Amino acid sequence: MEREELIQAIEALLFVSGKPVDVKVLAEVTKTSNAEVKEAAEELKQLLIDRKSGVQLIEINSGYQLATVEKFYPQICELMDNRPKPSLSQAALEVLAIVAYNPKVTRAEMERIRGVSSDSAMNKLIEYNLIEEAGRLDAPGRPVMYKTTDEFLRLFGYSSLEDMPELPTLKEDDGQIEISEELIENSEEKIETKE
Repeated sequence: MEREELIQAIEALLFVSGKPVDVKVLAEVTKTSNAEVKEAAEELKQLLIDRKSGVQLIEINSGYQLATVEKFYPQICELMDNRPKPSLSQAALEVLAIVAYNPKVTRAEMERIRGVSSDSAMNKLIEYNLIEEAGRLDAPGRPVMYKTTDEFLRLFGYSSLEDMPELPTLKEDDGQIEISEELIENSEEKIETKE
């Protein structure tokens, strides 16, 4: 397949899909290599920018998706019956941060970190497709583990979890300590958070 045709094919496939499509899938469908798909996708991305398109090509994990340019969000909302952007409570944001920085965390671990029940916040995050099950922990009771979704990456503008900002550090008299699960476990003070 010639380069121009490949670019057009990728644009059409992503348009029809409406969700992220893995590079391997695009290569398989277009009968090209992963490297050719990546090069064509970068060209498509630049073409959309150059022609000042209302859509953009975004990279999510190992795939691509066509998405609207952010500045047209108000008009899109109006067209889509003025549906507001889902808002998240403080509790849901806390749970989301815990899952994002601790992939494969269990509900019990989240509740231990927060100090309060997280059921309502977790259900809302699952409903919004921001977190999902990531298997079961090999421990008594086989608790469900959770991770963030590609929708989380898309909504917050990250290509992967590696793009997320570093966690801040806490200062103590003897130097800096990274915020970690170990610090949380050893802390005698609990942060009380209302859900």
